[in-house]
Amino acid sequence: MKIVRKAEELMSSCGEIVLASVNEHGYPRICVLSKIKSEGINKVYVATGMTGTKTGHFQANPKASVCAWKDGNSITLIGTVKVTRERAVLEEMWLDWFIEHFPGGIDDPNYCILEFSSEEATLWIDGEFVTVAAADLR
Repeated sequence: MKIVRKAEELMSSCGEIVLASVNEHGYPRICVLSKIKSEGINKVYVATGMTGTKTGHFQANPKASVCAWKDGNSITLIGTVKVTRERAVLEEMWLDWFIEHFPGGIDDPNYCILEFSSEEATLWIDGEFVTVAAADLR
């Protein structure tokens, strides 16, 4: 689908995303985060701390939403988040500026990656609106 390709380009060009978790009371909690990597609109990766509020939310309930926008176009994704400390993933995602947050580097016990996987995408691109299931995103 052409709109999906445009959404993938939009996600690729975004440096920041909004990530929503579900808190212990069932309410959404939204954070703006620096996107490290995306795989189309199927997967989005961010770094955060193991001791962070959002990490605890995702460990209790992996349901999530991601939003990205640029030039009047927007992507809203729903899906799940996996919290990972797998060494290969930590190494792949490490950026030099993370040292400000994780002074122990890749081995800092607080450093983790949140891997968001899409189940559905709602896209508003160039005046076109569509909701697409995960099976149609691949």
